Order: sequence, then structure tokens, then C-alpha cells
Amino acid sequence: MTAAETATTVTDQSARELLEEVVRIPSVTPEEAECAQFLRDFFEDHGREAWLDDVGNVRAPADDGVLLTSHVDTVPGDIPVRIEENDEGEEELWGRGSVDAKGPLCAMAVAAVRTGASFVGVVGEEVDSRGGRFLVEDRDAEPDAVINGEPSGWEGITLGYRGLLAGTYVATSESGHSSRPENNAIQDAIDWWAAVDEEFEPDDWIPVFERVTTKPVSMDGGISDDGLSVEATMDVQLRVPPEYTTDEIREIADGHLTNGTVHWDDKVEPVMQSPRTSVARAFRAAIRQQGGDPTLLRKTGTSDMNVFAQSWNCPMVTYGPGDSDLDHAPNEHIVLDEYDRSVAVLEDVTDRLLED
Repeated sequence: MTAAETATTVTDQSARELLEEVVRIPSVTPEEAECAQFLRDFFEDHGREAWLDDVGNVRAPADDGVLLTSHVDTVPGDIPVRIEENDEGEEELWGRGSVDAKGPLCAMAVAAVRTGASFVGVVGEEVDSRGGRFLVEDRDAEPDAVINGEPSGWEGITLGYRGLLAGTYVATSESGHSSRPENNAIQDAIDWWAAVDEEFEPDDWIPVFERVTTKPVSMDGGISDDGLSVEATMDVQLRVPPEYTTDEIREIADGHLTNGTVHWDDKVEPVMQSPRTSVARAFRAAIRQQGGDPTLLRKTGTSDMNVFAQSWNCPMVTYGPGDSDLDHAPNEHIVLDEYDRSVAVLEDVTDRLLED
């Protein structure tokens, strides 16, 4: 079945119904299988070959002039799924994942069916990007262009993300009376992190996207089970702007160690795409065609676009409906009119790129 033949089967109403059904299926990492199978069935029902790969990604390959991809998994949170009317008379779909990122995911699935573009719904983005990492390793060739799905607002185009360096500090010291003046392992951990924090002390004149920011995630310490030592562990994260690499930040952080070691177990390089690529230009034109005012965005977190950009040398952007301030929030919801417009934008952009 051709793209033109399948397009007529995905109406705007059925696109909304797809989103509601997908939001109703829980898919908290790593329990994405039921939702992934539902998406696979959606593609098969519309004449597209689709399957789940070895890590659970939904693969629906077609024209690799554009790869549309977003993530299936969500963070935990039970938000009753419902449609409500807001004060402006717009319908809103409430539910976990409606914004991050099932709105973008379903918009891309609909656009892929309508245009004949390639599609992948990846798993594990909220934890370790295992689906995205597997995808870049498993493909024989890179696509010509990538549109990654995350909420940007239907008029927003995300061109950049900071990177991530995460690890666990571990230290041990001899046990002794608390009146002794020497540092114990807990103090060593606190002193190390204070030095790292001071190293990257923020300048309020510099935008957050351009700063290295530090965040302790958890800390544990005390006397060991045998009573002979004091132990301390601290999980930490540093966000890395494009002017640095994660290795450079690691070297700076390690330089402040006086005791203990850091096991750096997660690193994601930052990414910054040009606003003059063919993909970015197509988005600006398509958003204006829908009556919008395109806005170029840089995000302070990370996404699978970081993973793709590290392996694929092709133009890419991140795009999707929804207010990113509602990511992971207890009041997560998406305005359905915005979802409709994003589908139209994605269809327009994909057609433009496939015609080039």
C-alpha cells in the first residue's frame, strides 16, 4: 500500500483517538512492551511493515530520507486519563505521558503513515536511552535527516541540548571517635563536592544552557557493618554545555579529589545544531504555513538527540506538541488543538524533506 493510499485512513479524529489510547496504556520504564505492541499494530493496520526489535523498539522502516523517532516510555505517576475543556474552550487530554512524550510520539506515527517516512518508537529514554543507543548500533546506515520527538510546543524547534556526566563518589576512612579533628569519609565527600560546585559557580549573566551545572542526587554514609571504618557514597550529575566535552568536565572534577574515587558510569555529549540546516528551514516554513511564529530553542537537559548526534552526521532537530514545563508533572496534559497542528507541521516538513 502506498503512502497516498494509507493517508486517507488516518483522519484527524483517528489521530486523536490514537493518542488517547496510547496514553491509556501504562509504559513506565522498563515496562513498555504493551504500548510498543499497540503502536506496532497501528502501523500494520495501515499497511506498514513493523516489528519490535531486540530491545523492544517499535521499528517501521520506510523512506530513510527522514527518520521520525520518539520514546515510548514515561516516568512513574498515576494521572487519571480524561479529556477536559479548559477556560479557553480547548479540549485537553490529561494523563501520564501525554506531553512527555506520547504526544510527539503519536504525532510522528501519524505523520509517518501519511508520508511514508521511517519511524522508530524507542524505549528507555527516561533512564539510560537504551533504545536510542541500540538503534544507532543496529542500523547499517544513518538516515538522511532525523526528527526527534520531545515537547517543544507546536511552534518551537529545539536545536540544542546540554550533555550529562553522572557518577558515584566512594570513600572510606578509619573509624574513630567523632571528637577527632581529621576528616572522615563523609567529610571528604562533602569537601570534594563543595570544591566541584565552587569550580562551576554560576555567573548570573551567563544563560543556563551555556553553564556547567552541578547536582547531588543522593548521599549515604556512616559506620561500616564491621565497625572498623566510615564509608560514604554520593551520586552526582553535571550538565555539560556544548563548549565542553564530558571528558573535559570529568578531568576537572577528578582534579579536586583528595580522598576517594568517582566511578563515572554515564556520559552523554552535548549537541547543538545549526538553524540553517534543511530540517530547521523546513520546520520554520511549515510552522509559518500553519499560522505560527517559529521559535528556536535550546534545552538544559538531555534527550535521545544527543545520542543520535554523537553517531550520525546528518541534520536533525527535536520537535513535538506540548508544554515542556509539564514534563513529569502531576498535572501533565496536552491541548488537543496543539497536537492537531503539530501533526500538520510534521506532515508538511516530512513531505518537503522527502521531495528534496
